[in-house]
Amino acid sequence: MKKYIALLAILISVKAFSQQKPQYTQYIFNQYLLNPALSGIENYIDFKAGYRKQWAGINDAPQTSFVSAHWALGNNQLWSNALTSFPEQTGNPMDRNYTQNYSSSPSHHGMGVTAVLDKTGPIKRLDANLTYAYHLQLSNSFNLSAGVAAGLSSISLDINALTFENPNEPSLNRAITSQLRPDLSIGLWLYGARMFAGVSAQQVLSQKLSFSGDDSYNLGKAVPHFFATAGYKFFLDEEIAAIPSVMVKYVQPSPVSVDLNMKLAFRDKIWLGGSYRKDDSFSAMAGFNIGKMVNLTYSYDFTTSDLNQVSNGSHEIVLGLLLNNIYKVPSYIRMW
Repeated sequence: MKKYIALLAILISVKAFSQQKPQYTQYIFNQYLLNPALSGIENYIDFKAGYRKQWAGINDAPQTSFVSAHWALGNNQLWSNALTSFPEQTGNPMDRNYTQNYSSSPSHHGMGVTAVLDKTGPIKRLDANLTYAYHLQLSNSFNLSAGVAAGLSSISLDINALTFENPNEPSLNRAITSQLRPDLSIGLWLYGARMFAGVSAQQVLSQKLSFSGDDSYNLGKAVPHFFATAGYKFFLDEEIAAIPSVMVKYVQPSPVSVDLNMKLAFRDKIWLGGSYRKDDSFSAMAGFNIGKMVNLTYSYDFTTSDLNQVSNGSHEIVLGLLLNNIYKVPSYIRMW
């Protein structure tokens, strides 16, 4: 009987040999999910909703849904030389004149909200956070922002999804089916017209997590997730820009994960991208804008690890809205 209790403890222990927070492919289009320092980086309300189905073809593989929104605070959100303020008559956010005549935004505050629902097998996790950032104007060309996200994580176990030899397994009487824990993330973000660089840490609060009522198996704990990322924009011609970027992620005790990304943006209509995650996957991405308010992106991950024998890859789709878009910006200029 104890082997089943041990199996349960291993399965649901949060001290697993993999990350505890969801994994994304399109974070390069929504760095805000990983770094609260981006809160209020634009002068409109940046809303996104997305869904990710990881390792399609594997039963009970991770599925993630999220919504996020952030905005600048105060009257200064309509600064005339804002990140997304360029002569509307050009109609082209990739215009070289924008980067050549770029002026950093004035110091300002930003805030936002995120909600992420992640389900893997019998475990479901809901993270809800409120974010805040302060954007300091370092010079006429660069801003540095510092941000924090604080909220709650609800983690639950569906006992009905577990199977035991004994349907009346006594250990179930002591099982903890749900728990609520505080959540905290921090980050820094340096940005200008053509470059960005940032570091962040999620789940920085050290705390124990376990679903077992037996102290012998209460070994689970929340571990921090660390991210470092950087990118730069190159112009291939007047209408096409290439944005290479890299992200390094570390979650103990997993090995360091490295992502290499490339995005090609064609004016304000369509963009294509690709990504390589070391020892894990290749990804293809595409997106387009609908008017000056809506954009849609899709990505597919080709699994390169041993899971490719049973997995049909991973799918991710994201809908973006530019709300209160007073300057009628045709696309996310900061969408790397």
